[in-house]
Amino acid sequence: MHFPATEPRKSLYYSYNVYPYFHSNQDVVTDEKTVTVVGAGPIGMTTALELAKYGVKVILMSAERQLSEGSRALVYTKRSMEILQFAGAAESIMTKALPWTHGNSIYKAKTVFRMASPTNEHDQFAPLNNLQQNFLEDFLYKQIEKNPNIEMRWGNKVVATEQNGEVVTLQVHTPEGEYTHKTHWLVAADGGRSPIREGMKLWMEGASYEGRFVIADIRIKLDYPTERLAYFSPDWNPGNTILMHREPDSIWRFDYQLDPSIAPEEALKTENLTQAVNDQLKMIGMDHLEWEMDWSTVYSARALTLDNYVYNRIMFVGDAAHLLPIFGVRGANTGFQDAHDLSWKLAGVIQAWAPEKLLESYTFDRVGAAREIIAEAGKSTRFMAPPTEGFRLLRNAVLSLSLEHEFVRPLYHWRTSRPHAYTHSPLNSQNDDNASMNEITENGALIPNFKSENGEFLYDVIAGKFSIVTFTEQTQIDEKLCHEVSLLKSRHIPIQIVAFALNGQNVVGADQTFQITQLEAEQRYFAENGTIYLIRPDHHINGRWIQYSENAILATFEQFISSAQGVVA
Repeated sequence: MHFPATEPRKSLYYSYNVYPYFHSNQDVVTDEKTVTVVGAGPIGMTTALELAKYGVKVILMSAERQLSEGSRALVYTKRSMEILQFAGAAESIMTKALPWTHGNSIYKAKTVFRMASPTNEHDQFAPLNNLQQNFLEDFLYKQIEKNPNIEMRWGNKVVATEQNGEVVTLQVHTPEGEYTHKTHWLVAADGGRSPIREGMKLWMEGASYEGRFVIADIRIKLDYPTERLAYFSPDWNPGNTILMHREPDSIWRFDYQLDPSIAPEEALKTENLTQAVNDQLKMIGMDHLEWEMDWSTVYSARALTLDNYVYNRIMFVGDAAHLLPIFGVRGANTGFQDAHDLSWKLAGVIQAWAPEKLLESYTFDRVGAAREIIAEAGKSTRFMAPPTEGFRLLRNAVLSLSLEHEFVRPLYHWRTSRPHAYTHSPLNSQNDDNASMNEITENGALIPNFKSENGEFLYDVIAGKFSIVTFTEQTQIDEKLCHEVSLLKSRHIPIQIVAFALNGQNVVGADQTFQITQLEAEQRYFAENGTIYLIRPDHHINGRWIQYSENAILATFEQFISSAQGVVA
């Protein structure tokens, strides 16, 4: 039996609910079109919501009976917000979140590097947005409660998993005992200590670092803007680092590095937490202010990934698939991209417009992304928490030189998480003009967003479908292109035509028309009259042509299907 906590978690700013648990007195057997998602954190919830948007039935299991505790995944990138927009939660999230653009690196009371995240008039969201994870989960859960395609099961702990052919059998413990749940599709979103991953004896590759950090959420009224503050080698914690982030409701998060000689349980003692917070406040001249502790924990910097995310009918997302250092806000933000990539592919397989082999491209695309992030995150982690004496000497030299010399200051750059370009995806068109066009909009990259004069965004229009984006001076879509789209629709492939009109008129035959000037088309999309992009349901470019070529879209989909069947993880 499983007895999750029934007392609401304590918080200075958030009121927790304890939800009724689910139990079945008989075995549960789902149909072939239902997906079971285990783990109701941000990634599990987002996966469930996206699958439901595609019309897929989902059973979502949580071992707990309430939402997570503390700030945890605090910073959400623009790309994550674009994904959460498709999931249906971004608008409510942004009523609470704190957007920001700048990060400061501070050494000996001097700001030695100030990083500015770029912004654009066509951005739908700020580059970075702070919100405690419990609030984020709350907004996601409100969308889940309204969605008839999702069944939520609180208090269900999966203790064993067995896969036999096309059926996965779960043993589920509840406060009333256990029951058996059989599913044809299982998404493991059960976190960094994934019981499903461990039960399957799957091991991650990569590196763990010695650096350990304490997270302390405190309530205090600090009159600072919403910007990241990173203090290197402060007097009270020499050789180490402390980060400060502003959160909603007068909560501030302190992440400070532990001396290797201090055990985590020692660091989390009330007197030691209090001393560390007071020392930091004193250093910034704010020790006269009153504060209260809300939540604390210890984490270690790790950069690890499975080498495969798909095991027949079991798929891994988020921390169950990879563990990434938080430096550069990579953890949850990478997980959202997992959910976004997997959802449309799994929906396509379940709805039979794509072969099951398409799921192997999820591994190809997302393991490639994780490995790229690990390489980037390793650089940041070695600077934030040097793993050896050699790295520490290098970091200390940068700190010292940065006080006087401009040329070393960019070494503080924390390499913020960015969306991965699926440059080598097997799904990319092999018979297009990709090699002859600007590499900024290469196959696999995100197509740039666009805000129309009436405030409508391209991403909202193209999310969830394949989209043929055509730039045209004509008032009507070419009949041959319309015929190609009709043939694809007859195969139940979700596809549409979006026109960028260069002449200021609506385009007959397009599902949606955006007005764009020739200069905007050239500068933003490197497009001219007749240029076409084929976009995947997740905003990534699948193919591109300088000019429309008859049957080019059909040929790409034929290659798309054959590539999916021949993909090698």
